[in-house]
Amino acid sequence: MPILETPFARLDLLRQPEQPNEPLQAFDAADEYLLNQVHADGLAPQARVLLQNDAFGALACSLAGHCQVVSSGDSHLGHLALEKNLARNGLPAEQVRFVPASEKPEGPFDLVLIRIPKTLALLEEQLIRLHGQLAPGARVIAGAMVKHLPRAAGELLEHYVGPVQASLAVKKARLLFAAPEPRPAPVSPYPTRYRVDSPAIELLNHANLFCREGLDIGTRAFLPHLPRALGTLRVADLGCGNGVLGIAYALNNPQASLTLVDESYMAVQSARENWQAILGERPAEIRAGDGLAEQPPGSLDLVLCNPPFHQQQVVGDFLAWRMFQQAKAALVKGGELWIVGNRHLGYHAKLKRLFGNCEQIGATPKFVVLRSIRR
Repeated sequence: MPILETPFARLDLLRQPEQPNEPLQAFDAADEYLLNQVHADGLAPQARVLLQNDAFGALACSLAGHCQVVSSGDSHLGHLALEKNLARNGLPAEQVRFVPASEKPEGPFDLVLIRIPKTLALLEEQLIRLHGQLAPGARVIAGAMVKHLPRAAGELLEHYVGPVQASLAVKKARLLFAAPEPRPAPVSPYPTRYRVDSPAIELLNHANLFCREGLDIGTRAFLPHLPRALGTLRVADLGCGNGVLGIAYALNNPQASLTLVDESYMAVQSARENWQAILGERPAEIRAGDGLAEQPPGSLDLVLCNPPFHQQQVVGDFLAWRMFQQAKAALVKGGELWIVGNRHLGYHAKLKRLFGNCEQIGATPKFVVLRSIRR
């Protein structure tokens, strides 16, 4: 397991979720570059430091004990990684305060370190929320691997913070230094909204939502096939996003009890607000979580899932396979998992291997809707 060594600490770090023979490490050269830069600039013990999008806690664990650290991000898995990596390296949990991206970190901050996220709308919302939160003389430094650093990231920093200067590339990583200048209070363009025809609902989407501007084509393929009038089933929308599958199912199944879960705090925030707007006070459990890891075994009758095929910039089916396994564990005997996926991903073979059965319920030229039953 690679060790992160910087002037602040020597750390053994894990990614989340863990997988056997993990091919990827929990930090990269951009983390090292940021930490080396902070050390070169000097860091006072009383400095209040805000970390944005610190994927698995590499920055927070390094700076813990050296300053007052607030870490903010949109990933529940990232939050779990931070907690586990603090404990793994013998660091007290109270040395880092975590703020979900669905909430606003409260300054003033003397230093802000930003890992450029994949979704630039999230970066924009985070920069908007920095307004009025910077202490006099504050520094704002963003970092990314060069291949994941679009020009628009620097433009957003310039627009919301101040003039930007780019560093030289080191080990294929680059830093952007934004010099804070007075700016008028910005108006956030988020959340966005769009309408769905069937069911006829309007959905709200906070900044980090997948397909924030309109219904994604996988969900569009899934909606006409959602089961109806099944009575008092216990149903989970796994990886719920803005809650559209769970809400659509609930509208057609008034007696069902729903659980909506996602690892994105902004997704959960969106799903909760959409549920309340469309279904009012109807009870539902809507939570951030590591999929169904916390769901009691045999506690669900039906799981609906439009699985992700990436974690940050890493593409693969590891997360989807893990969600299928979690669903099987949470289902009662005779319970069903319904999913939608790209044809080329071959989910039918994976589900047949896991459940012993898989039936195609519907299809478009690009997507298939599949059902597996726990025997």
